[in-house]
Amino acid sequence: MTSTRRPYRYRVVDVFTEEPLFGNQLGVFLDSNGLDDDTMQKIAKELNVAETVFIMPASRPDCAARVRIFTPAREMPFAGHPTVGATYVLREIGFVSKDCERFALEEKIGPVPVRIETGSSGRPLIWLTTPPIRIAPGPDVNTCARALGLTPGDLLGRPPEIVSAGNPGVFVALKNKEAVDRAALASDGMQLLKRDESLFVFVFTPTREGAYSRMFAPEHGVVEDSATGSATGPLAAYMIRHGLASSADGTRFISEQGTKMGRRSILHVLIHGEHGSQGVEVGGYVTPVIEGVLTLPAARDAASF
Repeated sequence: MTSTRRPYRYRVVDVFTEEPLFGNQLGVFLDSNGLDDDTMQKIAKELNVAETVFIMPASRPDCAARVRIFTPAREMPFAGHPTVGATYVLREIGFVSKDCERFALEEKIGPVPVRIETGSSGRPLIWLTTPPIRIAPGPDVNTCARALGLTPGDLLGRPPEIVSAGNPGVFVALKNKEAVDRAALASDGMQLLKRDESLFVFVFTPTREGAYSRMFAPEHGVVEDSATGSATGPLAAYMIRHGLASSADGTRFISEQGTKMGRRSILHVLIHGEHGSQGVEVGGYVTPVIEGVLTLPAARDAASF
């Protein structure tokens, strides 16, 4: 007997770039009703991009849509490039009017506000408001250097800290771009840095434009991430805290990430209030690259495929 099968439309977009085949890849499934948690995780592993989002009706009246976010290994409570990419797709398919400049997406962490600004190129520059940021002491300098295959002298002289806007990471400031490009997690790197929760590792150096960055997240199934919006608000908080960026209201700068891995990404940062007291926005452009259909057994058979 032939099983009933259902098609699921999806798109792949490159986020934090105006050029195709750069930035951070994102899979976006447009109608995810009928998909259970296990199936969504399997689909994310099948696509094997940094993250895949599944769009469904919001359960809250103050949100335009509900978005669930999966890496190839786990579900995330919040992530930046999925928020920006999902916003772009929702506007492109007409789910949200292009005249609507502000709305919120429902994520596991709660409502995430987004807004749309017309960039200098005429394309939409999509901003998200970073959730509340928490800062805690990180591993010592020697441990971080060993975990990253560096020497203590490669570090900038600012203490490593664990900074989180929903996903905690170890932030390590390095002296220059060359040190950032040489950084690589040792085989026991995550074990050296690990606490009670899963962590990513974010290395950067200050630049005239803002920061030059890389991010490693093997515990999330991502060896290296080409653009990490959820870490860029925390990056801004760390830089302000340690005098590496202006803390003035209205300060804008960029984080360049993914260049070492051939996926150059530009993440925009906007500080609201002194020291970011009224919030930090992270923004970027989105470039569509793929439209496709994934066909799966209907819901009643989904557990057997």
